[in-house]
This record gives sequence, C-alpha cells and structure tokens, in this order.
Amino acid sequence: MFLGTHTPRLDDKGRLILPAKFRDELAGGVVITKGQERCLYVFPMPEFQRIAGQLREAPVTNKAARAYSRVFFASAHDEIPDKQGRVTIPGHLREYAALDRELVVIGASTRVEIWDKQSWEQYLSASEDEFADIEEGVLPGGL
Repeated sequence: MFLGTHTPRLDDKGRLILPAKFRDELAGGVVITKGQERCLYVFPMPEFQRIAGQLREAPVTNKAARAYSRVFFASAHDEIPDKQGRVTIPGHLREYAALDRELVVIGASTRVEIWDKQSWEQYLSASEDEFADIEEGVLPGGL
C-alpha cells in the first residue's frame, strides 16, 4: 500500500527519483498514465494488469468504457526503474500534468500519483474543506 506525501524534483531529462519507501514495490516495473484532475497515475505492473483485465471485461458497446480505455491505454508508458529508482516521464505526460521542476508524489493506496506542486496545493486547498463531508457515501458503513 502506498502512503504519504513526498516532494521530489524532475531533472532536466524528465526523470523522477521515486520515493525510497515506494521503490521495492515498484522495482519490478511501472506503468505511468494519465489520471484524473490532471495528475499522473503510477501503477506497479501487477496492479496495472488487474485494472486492464477489468477494462477488458467492460462491454465494447459502452461508450464511457471505450473512451476511458482509449485515454488510459494510449497514454500509458511502461518501464523498469533504474538502480537509483529513477523513471522517465515522457513529454506528452509531463505536458498533460503541467509538470514543472517541483513535484508532489503521493501514495494513493494501490497507486502512486504525480502532481505538479502548484496544482497539488490548489487541489488540496479546494478539497480539504469538503473532506469531512465526503466520508458518507464513499466508505461503505462509515468508519
């Protein structure tokens, strides 16, 4: 499970050093793709394969499933982190998430999210006030 907030930097070659506490689980390979709210999702390969299986089961006649699958798979980039725990974020994904040098990398349970620092701060500021009201309906049975 991925937890916490980290603030690495993007180097001049578009590489990110993954947080040390995430490296073991991501060492076997990752898939980086577009996420919601203009962030990037980073999945360990087994989790990506699980989600891909679920998307394969969606009927091809479902317009929303087709649209989601197209964006999800077309933007996906797979690679194995190097010995320093670095991954390269392709230009099209850096552009989508408006990534600058300063990043925020968060653990989001089964995935890691990469945000531009300013975008994350704006998202968090807008979302924190609603946080207390979100629990109802999101967590079955409440806490």
